[in-house]
Amino acid sequence: MSDPAAVVRRAGPDDALLLSDLESEAFPDPWRAAHLAELAAGTGGGVTTEVLRADVDGDLAGHAVLSVVFEVAELQRIAVARAYQRTGVGRLLLDAVRERAVAAGAERLLLEVREDNLPALRLYASAGFVEIDRRARYYADGTTAVVLQLDLVPPAEPGG
Repeated sequence: MSDPAAVVRRAGPDDALLLSDLESEAFPDPWRAAHLAELAAGTGGGVTTEVLRADVDGDLAGHAVLSVVFEVAELQRIAVARAYQRTGVGRLLLDAVRERAVAAGAERLLLEVREDNLPALRLYASAGFVEIDRRARYYADGTTAVVLQLDLVPPAEPGG
């Protein structure tokens, strides 16, 4: 993203209502503000969870929820406000999630995405994610989920 005013920071419990509003805009099955506040407060029940928010000129442009359990990280949510779609905010969040997953010691990053979400599938493919599975009728409306993985640790060199 070329806009120098775009930043990603850790969200806090006070951000929950704004995050919830974006959830309602972005998803047919939004998470509740109370759940987002709990995650942002780090009270996610033994799982390391981080809620990130992307801001452009002080406005909430997007958010992502990352959890890490041992060597596996999961991108649980990523949302970009309509006004900021196709501006690089999604890539900015995805890059921040990857950096935080690596810093937490994760070896791979997993996510599920609706098979009909072509812009998201293109974003993930361009970032190096590969399809590893499909979950039929995963979403409430019957849409199949595509399970994607990104290896965060380079493969070992032969003989090394």
